[in-house]
Parts: sequence; C-alpha cells; structure tokens
Amino acid sequence: MASVQTADIRQAFVTHVDDNRLMDCMRCGFCLPACPTYIHSDQDETQSPRGRIALMKAVRDGTIAWDGSIEEAFDLCLGCRACEPACPAGVQYGILIEETREAIQSVKKQSLKERIVRKGAFEHLFADQRKMKTAVNLVTFYQKSGLQKVVRKIGFLELFPPFMKEMEQILPEPAKRSRPSMDKAQVQVKVAFFAGCLMDTLFQETNRRTIELLEKFGCEVVIPKGQQCCGALHGHSGELDKARRNARSNLAAFDVVGVDFIVNNAGGCGAFLAEYDQLLEQDPVLATKAQQFTAKQIDISSLLVKLGAVAYLESLPATASTELVTYQDSCHLRNVNGVKEPPRDILKAVKDCTFVELPGADLCCGSAGIYNVLQPEMASRILASKMMEVKGVQASTIITTNPGCLLQMKVGIEREGLSATTRALHLVDFMYEKVR
Repeated sequence: MASVQTADIRQAFVTHVDDNRLMDCMRCGFCLPACPTYIHSDQDETQSPRGRIALMKAVRDGTIAWDGSIEEAFDLCLGCRACEPACPAGVQYGILIEETREAIQSVKKQSLKERIVRKGAFEHLFADQRKMKTAVNLVTFYQKSGLQKVVRKIGFLELFPPFMKEMEQILPEPAKRSRPSMDKAQVQVKVAFFAGCLMDTLFQETNRRTIELLEKFGCEVVIPKGQQCCGALHGHSGELDKARRNARSNLAAFDVVGVDFIVNNAGGCGAFLAEYDQLLEQDPVLATKAQQFTAKQIDISSLLVKLGAVAYLESLPATASTELVTYQDSCHLRNVNGVKEPPRDILKAVKDCTFVELPGADLCCGSAGIYNVLQPEMASRILASKMMEVKGVQASTIITTNPGCLLQMKVGIEREGLSATTRALHLVDFMYEKVR
C-alpha cells in the first residue's frame, strides 16, 4: 500500500485509532514471549504487540513515512490477543489492531479481486445466513453426489493452491438426519443458543449435539430466528461498520430479558459477542441492550460445568478402552473470555481417557479466522510447531472449542501423516460420545 499518501494514512489513524489506548503501553515487553508472530519471526520487534503499537503511534503522530512493510506488520498479526493477559498495564490491543485495520481500509485502494472477495464475504456470505446455508448446501451436494470422488480421482485439485486441496480433504461430513436421543433433565435454566454461521452450516451436527447436551443437563433451549454471523471476521478485517450491522441484527433477534444465558459453542464467536458492549458503546439506541447481551454470554463448557457435567462424567462407569486426549485452547475463549479450566475439567472427568496437557496450548494454532488463507507461510510455520508438540505428547485425540482451530488441527494431522492414529474433535462431539 505504498501508493497511499502518508498524510492520508496519518489522518485515517487520527480518526480511527484511539491515542489514549496507545499511551497505555509501557513498552515493558511482557507481551513478547506470548506473541506467536514474534516467536516465529526470529524475535522481530516489528512483529510483536509492543512493536506494532509503536508503529501505530508513529503513523498517527506522523513521525514515520508509510510504506508496505508497516502494513505487512499489521497484516501479520494473528489477532489471537495472547498479549492481553500477559500485559500488566491492561493494554486493549484487540481494539487497537481492529481500529488500525479500519483506518487502513478507509484509505486503501483495493484491487478488483480484493473488492470482489470482500463484497462477497462481508456483504453477502457472512451478512445473510440464508446465503451461507445455500453455499454450504452446494458443498454438501459436492460431497454426497459422488462429484468429490471424481474430482479427487482425476487430480483436479492439483490445479489449485495447496491450502485449498487441504481444506477440501478435511471438510466435515454432511450432517446426519437423526433425532435427539438423549433424555432431557428437569429444566434449571432457560438459554438462548447462538448458532453461528459456520457452526450452523458446516458443523450442523455439532450444533445439534450441543442442544442435546444442554437439554440433558437441564436447559430449556431457544434458538432465536433472524440471528446472523457474529461479525468477528468483519471486525478483524477492518470492516467495523459491517460488524456493527451484524451485531444490531443479533440484538434484534435475541430476547436478553427472557433468558438466563446466551450460550455459544465457538470460542472466536463468543469473544466477539462478549464485546458487543464495546462495539456499540456509541450507539444511542442499542448501547444498553448491548451491555445486557454481553452480560449474559457464556460458552458451552462453562455452562455445562455450572450445570454439573463434571460430577456426572465422574459418575459414569469406566470402559475397557482408553485414549490419550489433549486440548488446544481457542485463543479468544482463553485470552478474551478468560475460559481456561472448564474444558479441561470436562476432559479430566472422563474416566476412559487420560488427559495430557499440550505444551504451548495457550499459543495460537495459526488458524485465526481466515489468517491461514491470507498468511499461509506464517500460519504453516506456527502449525508445524504445534504439531511437533502434539507428536511429543502422543495424543490420539486433540480437542478444540472453535471451528477454525478444529479445521487447522485436522490440516496439521493430514500434513504430518497422523490420520491413522490421531483425530481432532470439538469438545461437544467428544463429550457427546461419552454421555449418549
């Protein structure tokens, strides 16, 4: 983006990036060892949170000339927000990187290809759940019709970039037409389920099992109509206005007064939903409702633990089979929503598995929304490191709590040739296996 005038980008930073938040950074460097891109770029300071904040400040103050390397430093950030729990000053880095990307997008001259991709993704696919379902129906047809077998047999996928071939190989199986089979417990709480966009289409089976588990542990579950994608992909890509549009749609869909909790089963979505109050703090009509919406957010693992799932699992008889299970944190579930122990508590309570902590589980896997598509080299470097740890603990099952992480782990398993011995599952699917 070297063609952008320095004066223009500086004004965009003044408009969009909060100077007070920039001043919170004390330059102490506690964030450095928590940052995957700093670690995997041979400790390049410009690829660290501290370095990026310094660049934001320099661009805003006009003390540095804009060039492509600065934009690259911002693009290479995963947005995993592992720096935030590590920061003693409480720097709101997640907001800063989103404001920075919004500033860049406000002045950037996009290529025709980028305009088409952004319009298709942010104004159609992730803005209208009906269009997302139509797209996934085409994928399902591809899988069920026999076309997938033909495409693989003739080597057609070799014509596409490697990551597209990998993603095709790990597509989830189409949802089965089955009816709920587990008993429902007496109702303790009423919850509204945030179905998500990908979770409600590509991972429809996991969503169905989520509802069954909630009902088994005493929830009355309502699924509000008219809900849309949470807006995380928009917000993380500098499209904050479009993220606010989706947030307003979701606030209109959910009755925040009539339920005890609003539950989700995707770490990335849950983090964005939990920050609707910040996203809409300037909205004169919806600011209060956004605060109420945020206050009722909870992830599936935390809610199941509250409802007694750990004691229930511990009461189940052990079986003869055992498996070695490990857990890869969802960055946003852990770093933004602060949920670390509930998923682990559930896994440790299952008698016929042994839980082993994955070294570096708190570090991003390299998925980060569509980061693995936009920044394949760095994403691959991070994933390779992650899979080294997986092989080190010799786990046969990797559990995650986010669709992007799940797909990334599946890619890692395929790349390392571990598919015969290792599987990746969403926590809900794993727990469903144990209690059905």
